[in-house]
Amino acid sequence: MKVLITGGAGYIGSTTASACLDAGHEVVVVDDFSTGRPEFVADRVHYEGDFADRGVFNRITSEHEIDVVIHCAARILVPESVTDPLTYYENNVGKTIDLLHLLGEAGINRFVFSSSASIYAPDENFEVNEDSPLAPASPYARTKAMMEQILEDTADASELKVLSLRYFNPVGTDPQLRTGQQIEHPSHVMGKLLDAWLNNDTFTVTGVDWPTRDGSGIRDFIHVWDLALAHVAAVDNFDAATADQSYQVINIGTGNGTTVKELAAAFEEGAGRKLNIAEGAPRPGDVAGVCTVSDKAERMLGWTPKHTMVDSVRDAIAWIPRRKEMLGF
Repeated sequence: MKVLITGGAGYIGSTTASACLDAGHEVVVVDDFSTGRPEFVADRVHYEGDFADRGVFNRITSEHEIDVVIHCAARILVPESVTDPLTYYENNVGKTIDLLHLLGEAGINRFVFSSSASIYAPDENFEVNEDSPLAPASPYARTKAMMEQILEDTADASELKVLSLRYFNPVGTDPQLRTGQQIEHPSHVMGKLLDAWLNNDTFTVTGVDWPTRDGSGIRDFIHVWDLALAHVAAVDNFDAATADQSYQVINIGTGNGTTVKELAAAFEEGAGRKLNIAEGAPRPGDVAGVCTVSDKAERMLGWTPKHTMVDSVRDAIAWIPRRKEMLGF
């Protein structure tokens, strides 16, 4: 298939593009490079611009017969969404609605949506499946929940078919180091661990009073390459997965809940060195977290994760010198 990836020069989008290319699909990327990197798409078919811009979209569709869209483009920083919610609603919801109009006009009916497990309301065991209650706790999470409802309604009323992939917490890097985390000091937990390790600094566990087994937040950390391969499985199995129901939600996680403190221990194992660890208050918009107990991805897409947390750590560390070579920092 020919796959259009919005945000295909970002961390997840570029890794997904690599996985699709490896699987024999043709890939077209659109990215405005606000956070994505042109270096990641230099050898790939790509267009610079806003994914919802009619002129850019019409140019793409006039030059390529797109079979499926993977929509990765979004603003994703939870604390930033708390302080600047309108920008998040404008980009993640408003512009995606514009994109859906363009897809309808072009007759492109296969849509894979990058959703988020942050929309779930955790139960007492911090375990969820696709039918679990939702309680998005930040403007970022609410944009994902809103778009899921919009997509479901649109699929019910049109020819659009949607696979909404609810990501858990991607970590690591493409094992071949073709692309990776493009931000020098990312705010997520793996970025903070890397900074502490590189600078012999202190890693702060933000939030230690959650009702988890050790008080730190719990997450379903998934290697980004496994996540990318889930997108390939979604493309390969799209028609079968949407044959009976035009809108499907599928959790993409490992099924293993790992606390932040446990991730720090895995980081120490992968890095081969102890860290200085402190404890602090949660960040704005933080939640205790969840992990998936669903096997729907395996049943519908034939996908299961293969990588461990230590694999993720080692790949993330291996990316650092490659990042400096490719991106200059």
